[in-house]
Amino acid sequence: MVSLAEKMAANMDMSVFGKAEELKKRLWFTVMALIVFRLGTFIPLPGIDPVVLADIFSQNSGGILGMFNMFAGGALERMTIFALNIMPYISASIIVQLGQSVIPSLQALKKEGEAGRRKVTQYTRILTVLITIIQGSGIAVGLESMKGSMGLSAVVDPGFVFRFTTVVSLVGGTMFIVWLGEQITARGVGNGSSLIITVGIITGIPTALAQTFELGRTGSMSLGVIAILMVMVVALIYVIVLVERAQRKITIQYPKRTAMLGGQTAESSHLPLKINPTGVIPPIFASSLLLLPITIASFSADSGPAWVQTLSQLLGHGQPLYLALYAGLILFFAFFYTAIVFNPEETADNLKKHGGFIAGIRPGKNTAEYLDYVVTRLTVLGAFYLVALCILPEVLIAKLAIPFVLGGTTLLIVVQVTMDFVGQVQSHLIAYQYESLIRKASLASKGQRR
Repeated sequence: MVSLAEKMAANMDMSVFGKAEELKKRLWFTVMALIVFRLGTFIPLPGIDPVVLADIFSQNSGGILGMFNMFAGGALERMTIFALNIMPYISASIIVQLGQSVIPSLQALKKEGEAGRRKVTQYTRILTVLITIIQGSGIAVGLESMKGSMGLSAVVDPGFVFRFTTVVSLVGGTMFIVWLGEQITARGVGNGSSLIITVGIITGIPTALAQTFELGRTGSMSLGVIAILMVMVVALIYVIVLVERAQRKITIQYPKRTAMLGGQTAESSHLPLKINPTGVIPPIFASSLLLLPITIASFSADSGPAWVQTLSQLLGHGQPLYLALYAGLILFFAFFYTAIVFNPEETADNLKKHGGFIAGIRPGKNTAEYLDYVVTRLTVLGAFYLVALCILPEVLIAKLAIPFVLGGTTLLIVVQVTMDFVGQVQSHLIAYQYESLIRKASLASKGQRR
């Protein structure tokens, strides 16, 4: 059955979009904010030789640094003030959300409404600064120790001043991106953090395609493998769209009074449950947690102790330990975040308060148990779908030296965020149409009274 929202979305035309001034302002704000973000990815950190840095990065771009650079939109390769992107903020959000599950004082903040949410946001920002300081210090020390192919250092003048300015610049850049993402969420269209990550990935797609075709031109990769790769990318996009739009609809019945007969009839609706209710959160969270220690280990691998070098090799992109940790974190966050976004007991209580019930299931505790059973099974399917989507392409990328942008994780992020963005635009247009109908109805009623 096609819903009213879907019918209205299908009937929308450009004339409606042209009249929706509020939506146009939001879209323009989003575009300008993303342009500001892209400009910031070209502002370099002080005291770094760009030629030597490019040489060093070309030697390590096939490892975890290449993946981090992809999420940063190329800012890490150029070592700019946005080199860490928004990843420290995501890491801080993970830690705070985990803390809300085990720390009573943080759990109490969830029940305080808007005031509690502001305190949680403040704690997340403070933790973001601390994480950025740690990562920035690791990057500064690592840059001082890394040498190019000619034995030259990427740092012009190593020492305390360079480390201090690097940490301050990275902290300032990261917090500016956090603020920019919040502004996009509040005054623009879509989730600001997800859009920033997606834009960084999209900017690397043309270069990734060019590198792939160059491998075919030079004979490093056969044309058949490139054709299979392109077919795989298209197939992954199709699977992502198919699964992300799939829903398990649970029929909810509400009693409806009939005035003439003095009795009641059942009026039904649906409770839609997605196969993957967490969206892109598990892969992003898993990548963020892995990048936090691996980045420091990668920069310190050349001059650090033997165990750091061994750890850096074991956690290299495509290595069994890296893939196992990545898959394990995706599974964990799929179940953890589902428990955050959907509470069966709360949903069952709300249904009971409004007189709703599931056919054959008693309201209250039995309904909560049934919803928990259904959501758990859907989460298992969604979790293994995410693992397969993110891990299998990573193995091919490691074996064939394909750019990271063509992997399952990046395709999932781009497709999912794009679908959410389109959905937000449609919801704004639907809201505008409702407002127009209400205004017309009010004007018509006033005209009849006169």
